[in-house]
Amino acid sequence: MSKPEKKLFLLDAYALIYRAHFAFSKNPRISSKGVNTGVMFGFMNTLLEVLQKQKPTHIAVAFDTSAPTFRHEQFAEYKAHREETPEDIKTGIPVVKDIVRAFNIPVIELDGYEADDIIGTLAKKAGEAGFEVFMMTPDKDFGQLVDEHVYLYKPAYMGNAVDVLGVPEVLEKWNIERVDQVKDMLGLQGDAADNIPGIPGIGPKTAAKLIKEFGSVEELVANVDKLKGKQKENVETYGQQGVLSKELATINTEVPIEFNEKELLYEGPDEEKLKPICEELEFKTIMKRIFGEEASGKTAPLSSGQLSMFSDESKATIDANETVAVEKGSIKSVEHDYHLITSAEKRKELIEFLQKQEEFCFDTETTDIDAVEAEVVGLAFSYVKGEAYYVALAESFEESKAILQEFKPVMENEKVAKIGQNVKYDILVLKKYGIHVKGKIFDTMLAHYVIEPEMPHNMDAIAEQYLNYTCVPITAVLGAKGKQQRNMRDIAPKDIVEYAGEDADITLQLKQVLSEQLKKEEKLVSLLDKVEYPLAYVLSDMEFEGVRIDEGALKQMSAELQEASVQAQEEIFKIAGCEFNIASPKQLGEVLFDRLKLMEKPKKTKSGQYATGEEILSRLAAEHDIARKILEFREYQKLKSTYVDALPKMISASDGRVHTDYGQAVAATGRLSSNNPNLQNIPIRTEKGREIRKAFVPRDENHVLLSADYSQIELRIAASFAQDKDMIEAFKNGRDIHATTAAKVFNVALEDVDPNMRRKAKEVNFGIIYGISAFGLSQNLNIPRSEANDIINAYFKEFSSIKKYMDDSVNKAKEQGYVETIMGRRRYLRDINSRNATMRGYAERNAINAPIQGSAADIIKVAMVNIHQWLKEEKLSTKMILQVHDELIFDVPKAEVEKVKENVIRLMMSAVNLEVPLEVEAGVGENWLKAH
Repeated sequence: MSKPEKKLFLLDAYALIYRAHFAFSKNPRISSKGVNTGVMFGFMNTLLEVLQKQKPTHIAVAFDTSAPTFRHEQFAEYKAHREETPEDIKTGIPVVKDIVRAFNIPVIELDGYEADDIIGTLAKKAGEAGFEVFMMTPDKDFGQLVDEHVYLYKPAYMGNAVDVLGVPEVLEKWNIERVDQVKDMLGLQGDAADNIPGIPGIGPKTAAKLIKEFGSVEELVANVDKLKGKQKENVETYGQQGVLSKELATINTEVPIEFNEKELLYEGPDEEKLKPICEELEFKTIMKRIFGEEASGKTAPLSSGQLSMFSDESKATIDANETVAVEKGSIKSVEHDYHLITSAEKRKELIEFLQKQEEFCFDTETTDIDAVEAEVVGLAFSYVKGEAYYVALAESFEESKAILQEFKPVMENEKVAKIGQNVKYDILVLKKYGIHVKGKIFDTMLAHYVIEPEMPHNMDAIAEQYLNYTCVPITAVLGAKGKQQRNMRDIAPKDIVEYAGEDADITLQLKQVLSEQLKKEEKLVSLLDKVEYPLAYVLSDMEFEGVRIDEGALKQMSAELQEASVQAQEEIFKIAGCEFNIASPKQLGEVLFDRLKLMEKPKKTKSGQYATGEEILSRLAAEHDIARKILEFREYQKLKSTYVDALPKMISASDGRVHTDYGQAVAATGRLSSNNPNLQNIPIRTEKGREIRKAFVPRDENHVLLSADYSQIELRIAASFAQDKDMIEAFKNGRDIHATTAAKVFNVALEDVDPNMRRKAKEVNFGIIYGISAFGLSQNLNIPRSEANDIINAYFKEFSSIKKYMDDSVNKAKEQGYVETIMGRRRYLRDINSRNATMRGYAERNAINAPIQGSAADIIKVAMVNIHQWLKEEKLSTKMILQVHDELIFDVPKAEVEKVKENVIRLMMSAVNLEVPLEVEAGVGENWLKAH
């Protein structure tokens, strides 16, 4: 039930382009070549405002195409009155698209659909996938799409500030009761901008009054006899025109377009593409904002007084307080001294210097971003600011391994600290060469992660932020992304030196700057030294180990799911009385609502098709077998394609195991993420979904899997933080916390709590700490909002200390601008004092939840570090192989089971001291399902 950490901006290109056109129509921006650049300038300015101030994790820009849409087919006059597109917009659009692509942002367009429909579809899918979505457009019609996770973001314009509209703001603005009534308002009053006629004589105030009385355009038309005079006459005459207008104003959220989270991830601009565009358009001010001011000249040599291989001077060790040059720089403007090392003699000399350091920075250049599959092409080192050494390896694995073995003593020297950027990757990639990096580490990515958890943590972004320095992009070495992009193995060592040397050098400089930042933050230093840095070693061991997958079990599961799909399909056809394509929303809707008439007034999409999404089917499933069977059919199909058939393709050819990649600096809460495969998403709610865990097995018949899982950890943390005596007492005495809550909320004896009461109490227990509203609770429990409100009020009355904790958390956040976890991890809440109710509400929910969820993340990380250390000290063969949410999984020799199980439970329970005891459930089995 974790709150989403991903922030998606969807930009309505044409709406923003037209605003830029009108903003500069009276004072055009004409370049020295006579080109009107107002459209491009205005659009880029707006885009930069979003990227730099809102810092979206994901972004896309949607464009209209010239092809007619379903609206033109329904109503030939749709947008017919619009004047011809102004010339500066015609010439500006291709350049705007080039600008968007140069920022590495997807341009999304689809014939037959407007940008509104594309944005609506992606917003809906992203909201369901756990994103906070901001539809960036001045178009008020988008209000119909707003929900708890989707907002209308109206950009600043002509002196007006940015306006972010959530559900409360949309309801207030339109004077309506439900956001979907925006469509009814537009249906009645029309929309002059799109030539949507509406019903004559009805303006905004009258429309709001009629919608309040009748609920919708259709109900108004059906009850026209209740109207009087001219109004009655107009509705009788133009009623169907109002219904059509509503359809035209309805944004289609079922456009046949895929929501690909990875493609929408924002990782910064492509300087090689963007800079020439800015230069051509003569955007000097914008270039300064993106790339910084051009250096006035070369800076002084970046010497730190460190011992250098290429200097006759023997000097003191690096001074951590040394001032780092912050004038804008790049490899072309800042003096540097990067060397290629190819001979055994120079390698020996470098190793001798490295052994004498207190710390040095290292970075691997490899053939693959997947550390398990990657081979090392070269190794870069830096221990002097402005100076670096790139050691080129051989083409063959064995020859490279032999060279790397020369560095084994220094890499495994525990007395020499190692500096790196995402050092887990480098530690992991060196393991296959027999090098086990040791010593204290400083990871610039992790340091930045705890300082600024919600900002990008890649080296390029941090270098821009702290050093005002633009790094060489990887595309400058390998070529543009795509099939033609080369591999690092294809590049001559002399062409890698500058890129690799810069990586090590800049990372070293960032370490100095970030260390200064951290000197003022004792808790964050402790968090890094005691949790995050040791955890990098733990995770590298876990990823290297991987987990064995039973391909036979998956093959059997695939066949069973196929059989179950076919059986479900046959039952669906039998109930329907006909055969049809279940995967076709159009055909499915016709069967359910035209043929079987399951609903009196079925919901339709913007294109006129019946809505057949999961929400609709789930509502119908309680009463209609066919809806339940369709949901089953969809589940079987998804399990088969997404997991059962996909997992075997992820098995490494090198060792026959699956190696997930744990993201340590992704979620602002502190939670680990996992990728390829994403273990956090393996289904557990349904029986068929849980079966997938069967395929995760120990290495051989002499081993078993041990699963250890924290029980209700977030509730225990909440009870401890709130110092709620009743909850603490219930946990200490091992009573059912949900039944205890139900007894208090519903005012009955504990033994009189029925399953339905317990279910509601469980939803409240977990929902309250995530700031659930009466609306959200009513949706989750399928009860009236008034009943949900009564339950929440009763809960706060009985558990007043929880309410006090929530209020105190919000007030503290308002005072200091952030909240903290048990280990001092911070979550900054920059909108906590916002005048915008939606933005402020989101920040307030995070103020309550982030300390709880973040503390749960801290606790399991501490447990992982302690268990890993204990296993090493005891010289046991047991391996920790997986971490999923609050659960740890171990591959254990049968002879070690009892000892490991007892101590894993002990170490997990004692990770931190809370008022409420931590409880751990552990099991052993021949696969993950049996162990869990």
